[in-house]
Amino acid sequence: MKRIRVLIVDDISDTRDSIRRLLQFEEDIEVFGEAGSGSEAILIAEEKRPDIILMDINMPEMDGIRTTELMAQRAPESSVIIMSVQGEQAYLRRAMMAGAREYIVKPFTGDELASVIAKVYEMDQRKRDTLGDLPKVSIDTQMRDGQIISFFSTKGGVGKTMLATNLAVQLASSGKWRVLLVDLNLQFGDVAVFLNLVPKRSIADLTQTGSIKFSEIQSCLLTHSSGLQVLAAPTRPEYAELVTAEQVEQILSEVKDHFDFIICDNVSRFEDISLVSFDAATQIWLVVAMDVPTLKNAKLSLEVIDGLHHTPKVHVVLNRASKEMGMNPHDVEKSLNYKISYEIPSDGRALVAALNCGVPFVTSSPQSKASEAIRKMAEELSLSEAKGGIQISQEKERESRGPLQGLRRVFGF
Repeated sequence: MKRIRVLIVDDISDTRDSIRRLLQFEEDIEVFGEAGSGSEAILIAEEKRPDIILMDINMPEMDGIRTTELMAQRAPESSVIIMSVQGEQAYLRRAMMAGAREYIVKPFTGDELASVIAKVYEMDQRKRDTLGDLPKVSIDTQMRDGQIISFFSTKGGVGKTMLATNLAVQLASSGKWRVLLVDLNLQFGDVAVFLNLVPKRSIADLTQTGSIKFSEIQSCLLTHSSGLQVLAAPTRPEYAELVTAEQVEQILSEVKDHFDFIICDNVSRFEDISLVSFDAATQIWLVVAMDVPTLKNAKLSLEVIDGLHHTPKVHVVLNRASKEMGMNPHDVEKSLNYKISYEIPSDGRALVAALNCGVPFVTSSPQSKASEAIRKMAEELSLSEAKGGIQISQEKERESRGPLQGLRRVFGF
């Protein structure tokens, strides 16, 4: 008899232990894992594909409702049962709209919990038996490395960090992609501030170990409500000296197998760590603005990047594009002798208000022109990532057929 595989998700370890004890004598139920946060639960569910996920509704960083929404897209084979001390209809309605299959109010007995688990599992089994095995269209993210997008600018104040954070949030909010934002402005990084997150651990904490493994990196990640994960810069400027370029290289090497997009926000100067980020990147996004000093320095930066043989990776992003600046995008392209890949319209009032609230403008002002431009950027990245995954899947399928099958197809035998 197949046992029902259960994952327990709760930020309180004592609660997880109590739930495990309630189920330990159920012969048809196996508690195979636990998670202390929504982001950890998603990673486990993607890999292990549990039958049932017992999800606490009240968790810091990313609550059970948001985690359930992302779980429906990232691990659709798993059914979520929400656990909560609130029994009001409003909570029940929110849970069901997020994709939960059942809702159980704490405290509950072992028999009550086991009965709910069995009921949800049986309902799902009947549904599968009725519909049969539906064809699955999926992208195997384990077959390739994630895209590393390295943001760079020649000076502060052009909006590099704001664009990096908003693009990361937009990609993560879709629920389709695993997204990591790495703050490599080690002395004065503001990524956590832009997202209203308070770092408990940062990239500096990883330097205290020898070889840096993904499990250690994961323990330092913050989770935004969008599902975005963040590796924050050190909390004090002097801690930046603890982080070496070799360690950053090691971190990027470790995370690229676990995320679809890794977005790096670099310091605005050429140094060892930003150069490591360029080397690892699949794309380098140079953010420029409509003023002569910025364009002069951007042109010099393009020459340096060309000397490093990274020109094919470069995309120029024109931020705060406006007719009031005394020039147009064509003037910028002519000055740089380089084509602009993306334009972000000037929308200062909405953007400043969002920054002061610690809320990305794609969330607080989704109808703004700047948000529309970010969505376009995210859509193009998503499309390229999807095509890349499908192409790799097809290549692997062709390889698995072997040369003999290829000859059969050509010669018809």
